[in-house]
Amino acid sequence: MATNWSNFCPVEDLTLWYCTVRLVYVLSSCFLPFLCFSGAWSAQALEMSVGKIPFLQAVNGSTVTLPCTYASCIGIENLYFNWQFNDNGTMQKVCESVIPSEGVVPDVTIFRERVEFVGKNHHNNVSILLLNITFEDGGQYTCFGRNPKEHHKNHSAIFNLIVVDELREVDNTLTIIIASAVGGAIALLMGFMLLKNFTLFVLTKLEEKNKECLVTSSGIDNTENGLSGSKADSKPTPKKK
Repeated sequence: MATNWSNFCPVEDLTLWYCTVRLVYVLSSCFLPFLCFSGAWSAQALEMSVGKIPFLQAVNGSTVTLPCTYASCIGIENLYFNWQFNDNGTMQKVCESVIPSEGVVPDVTIFRERVEFVGKNHHNNVSILLLNITFEDGGQYTCFGRNPKEHHKNHSAIFNLIVVDELREVDNTLTIIIASAVGGAIALLMGFMLLKNFTLFVLTKLEEKNKECLVTSSGIDNTENGLSGSKADSKPTPKKK
């Protein structure tokens, strides 16, 4: 069946810009869900994230949280997720579960000791807690997810846990030296600019004072010359006999 383009571009409004805007709107409405569903719009497909800093350094015997959240363009349905630990090249499951829908607290199966599921699926959170960690717990953890609603689109994110005896203080000597040098240079530049402005101010004042002195001296000279002339003119003219 042929497409009735008059539905998109009425005859009375048959202008290029109007037709273009209507056509783009209709096409985007039709194909945007398909792009998201098929995974072609990869930026909006299922994504697992462990945050902006994908590693943590923790002291032996402490308790740490391994963060992970998921995001989906069209939502989830029976989302499968798990945590895995890379034990010298062998991937070992830490926990796994299926989330029926967003906001539902899943029933999580845990395979290792000292592990708790603390995400509770609140705000798409599937984080876990490691209690009383040991050096053997240090390594690479993978948070994996698969969403059947997106044609079983899957994604994973890696988080590294580093276990140490104690947290070492960071040596900030070099940073302090650089900051002091930069601060000193800025202070020196500001001092130079202030001195320059003060010098220009003093020179300007001296120049103005000199001009005032020259004007005053010129006025005095003119006055004296005028008085001399007047005195000379004031002498009585001798009478002719």
